Amino acid sequence: MMKPKPHKWTFTSRFRKNVYGWKASKLACKRIKEAVSEIKKVARKDPILGAEGSIKLMGKFWPALQHVDSSSGVLGTAVYNAMNVLVDIVIKAPADQKTREKWLDRLLDAFNDDGVGYLDLLGDRWGDVCGSSETASKWADELLPIVQTTWEETKQGTFSYFRGTSA
Repeated sequence: MMKPKPHKWTFTSRFRKNVYGWKASKLACKRIKEAVSEIKKVARKDPILGAEGSIKLMGKFWPALQHVDSSSGVLGTAVYNAMNVLVDIVIKAPADQKTREKWLDRLLDAFNDDGVGYLDLLGDRWGDVCGSSETASKWADELLPIVQTTWEETKQGTFSYFRGTSA
C-alpha cells in the first residue's frame, strides 16, 4: 500500500502539550470540534490520511487538555463525541495489515498515557479498530496475561487495575 501524502494538519498546533490552562474548557471544546471537522473533511477524500489524523489527535488529547478544569463535564462530552467520530474513521479506513499494526501500537501508547479516560471508548472498540478477527485475536493473546495478573492480585487482596481490560 502506498504511504499517505504528507499533510499539514491545522489542529496539531492547537493541541500541543499543556497548551490549555485551567479555564480554557470552552476554547478547548471549540478546538476539538474544529479538529474533528478538519479530519472528517480529509477522510472523505483520503480515508487513510483521515485515520492518520484521527490517531494523531487522539494522541494529543491528554497532553493538551490535562490542565483544563473538566468538572462541568463539557470537555469530557466534547472529547467523547469526538472519539466516536475518530474511532469510526480509523475503523473504516482501508489500511493494509502492516499499517494497521503501526496504528494499533500508536493507539495503545496514547491509551496507556491517557490520564483521565478520554480514550476509554478506544478500549471498548479495540476489536473493531484491529480491522480483522485475526489481529484482534493476536491483541487479545497479548493483553490477556496482564488482565489475568491483575485479577490474581485483586483476589489476593492487593488492589490492581489495568486500563486495557476492556480492550
